[in-house]
Amino acid sequence: MNMIEEFLNYLRYERNRSELTVRTYERSLEDFQSYFKNRDSQLSWESVDSDVIRDWMESMMDKGDMASTVNNCLSAVRSFFRFALSRQLVERDPAYAIKGPKKQKPLPQFVREDEMDRLIDVPEMWEDTYQDLRARTIIILFYETGIRLAELIGLDDRDVDFAARQLKVTGKRNKQRIVPFGEELESALTEYINRRDKEYGVRDESALFLNDKGQRMTRYQVEAIVKKCLSMVTTIKKRSPHVLRHSFATAMLNNGAGLESVRKLLGHESVATTEIYTHTTFEQLKKVYENAHPRA
Repeated sequence: MNMIEEFLNYLRYERNRSELTVRTYERSLEDFQSYFKNRDSQLSWESVDSDVIRDWMESMMDKGDMASTVNNCLSAVRSFFRFALSRQLVERDPAYAIKGPKKQKPLPQFVREDEMDRLIDVPEMWEDTYQDLRARTIIILFYETGIRLAELIGLDDRDVDFAARQLKVTGKRNKQRIVPFGEELESALTEYINRRDKEYGVRDESALFLNDKGQRMTRYQVEAIVKKCLSMVTTIKKRSPHVLRHSFATAMLNNGAGLESVRKLLGHESVATTEIYTHTTFEQLKKVYENAHPRA
């Protein structure tokens, strides 16, 4: 019985691992063994060192394997060497100090500027109802300010300063910040509030956005509105208020805003959190370059 088989039986009968897990480990170990034998036929499990394992991982990354796949394969090799060392099948564990590649965070999804322009500016997108006026105002507010879902739901009438064109927003841990807005949102909010007050008249509710029962909107109601509206102009899978926050940040950076300014507008504690949007804009630049340059 070779070392791999001995390890797999250990997983099956002593650790009671599922057959699926055992097969996954087997594939990873056989792949590594094939790699180091092709590299040097004299190499064995007893003689491979850390550099060989690192080179194997690098070869997987070069082939396009994701960091999670490489980490899973490394985990199998680590487990194997721990087992082999405990049974004195090898004299040392070359995988002990090796760290796997960091998992790359997915880039935030966003709606393109031309898609947002069509959604907001084309009259045929909207009907002359209170519900559609409210929906359009919510879309504009998310896109023009980048505020979070909870922040929008929490807005009261008194948080809107029309004279200064700014919102007082209460963010995470009850931290407040001031977010400016432009003429378009001012116009949309004014029209919405006038229509809302005609619909509901005198009320005790202080909320800026009311549902059809005249109560403060819930997060699920706002999410449903945003999903329905974004479905009219984009095919991206995520169609949430947070996507509009991403869209705001990306549009700001694409049109010359500084990273620190965007950080303050979004209410991020650290600029490091905001930096992910620079990767998004760079990906856009790469696509533009590849599509436009004759030799790209």
